[in-house]
Amino acid sequence: MSLVDRHCVHDAPALDDAALQLMLAEVPEWKITGDRIEREFVFRDFHETMEFVNALAFMIHREDHHPDLAVGYRRCTASWTTHSAGNRLSANDFVCAAKADALYAGRAGA
Repeated sequence: MSLVDRHCVHDAPALDDAALQLMLAEVPEWKITGDRIEREFVFRDFHETMEFVNALAFMIHREDHHPDLAVGYRRCTASWTTHSAGNRLSANDFVCAAKADALYAGRAGA
């Protein structure tokens, strides 16, 4: 099952290095920075940025796995880690990254 078709689970364990690399291959636009996975999304204008942020917020709420977001005029950076896994990466982070990628690819005007 692809990451975008999965859902976050309560108390997901931290991933080992081999699992991290396998999951990272499924979301190639993302990078691991320390104990986080992050990506910057770029938009035409502030309205498009906010449309994405609102769609992202809906997905985040549904998955109950919340990122740090930095929102600017034409940019949004999302950054995930799993606090319940000792602030390390879990499958939940990659599931949300894949879902964020799908939202970005499916936005109007993409």
